Amino acid sequence: MFGNLCDVPGVLVGHATDPEALTGCTAIIFEEPAVVSVDVRGSSPGTRETDRLGPHGTLRRTHAILLTGGSAFGLAAAEGVVRFLEENEVGLDIGVARIPLVSAAVLFDLVVGDPAVRPGPEMGYEAAAAAKSADFAQGSVGAGTGATVGKVLGLEGAMKGGVGSASVALEGDLVVGALAAVNAFGHIRDPQTGRVIAGPRQEDGTLGDTVELLPEAVARMGWGENTTLGIVATNAALSKRAANKVAQMAHDGLARAVEPVHTTVDGDVVFAASAGEVEAATDIVGAWGARAMQEAILRAVRVAKGVPGIPSLSQYEGKE
Repeated sequence: MFGNLCDVPGVLVGHATDPEALTGCTAIIFEEPAVVSVDVRGSSPGTRETDRLGPHGTLRRTHAILLTGGSAFGLAAAEGVVRFLEENEVGLDIGVARIPLVSAAVLFDLVVGDPAVRPGPEMGYEAAAAAKSADFAQGSVGAGTGATVGKVLGLEGAMKGGVGSASVALEGDLVVGALAAVNAFGHIRDPQTGRVIAGPRQEDGTLGDTVELLPEAVARMGWGENTTLGIVATNAALSKRAANKVAQMAHDGLARAVEPVHTTVDGDVVFAASAGEVEAATDIVGAWGARAMQEAILRAVRVAKGVPGIPSLSQYEGKE
């Protein structure tokens, strides 16, 4: 695994970050409208314009995806992405106007920074305007600015989450990339070593197992305060139904790295985007998409920066 989501030709990524209020958003812009689908498996999602992305929705290609903090308030940031695209004459041409088709998903970060400050249209516009096909910052930026993980013992025992990305280049010019904004209730485990690398901090200084600690925490679990948001993009030519299958398979990457995943208090959402014409089997794209998603999640916590009271992995290991 190497690189990031922008290794997929025609995919641009931009962040808007408020380091003081600890919130932000991440825009994924497609240079040419993409075939996009979505698979929602968390029980507490917050989304915008995702119904049309289902396998039975009318095939209208998507111009952008927004991942954002701010809980339900943060969905307003999508209006800024729409405005940016409209100003640049990007959108579905209906004769009297061009309508940018922008889907979005949110994560809950209100209790980490300033709850009165949430991503809005201005921040969404900033993220869209910053989107480029190049290397981009990961960790505590964009939608991952206020993200946390391992909250079974409460926020006081949590660790820092963030945004991560990875990609892989395969035979036949196929590229598959993933980006994740990791704000999970559960802990993050490295599948290669089996070790919890970011999770609930116990009194003895060790990182606990969320599943084992779950019985004592069920009564105080907050609604929808956790989510891992992700997108898999590829230059493979996929139908809407095939993209939906890739989104489904990409959730395997969440399940390998996040434990537990898809809980009643998580809003886990994964998009899948086809932004090219390379011939490739759906199962190949989906399998590598899951691997890229797994790596993106691990990178998110490995490069995140801690905030007061919520350490990062590097701080916890004494590397800062």
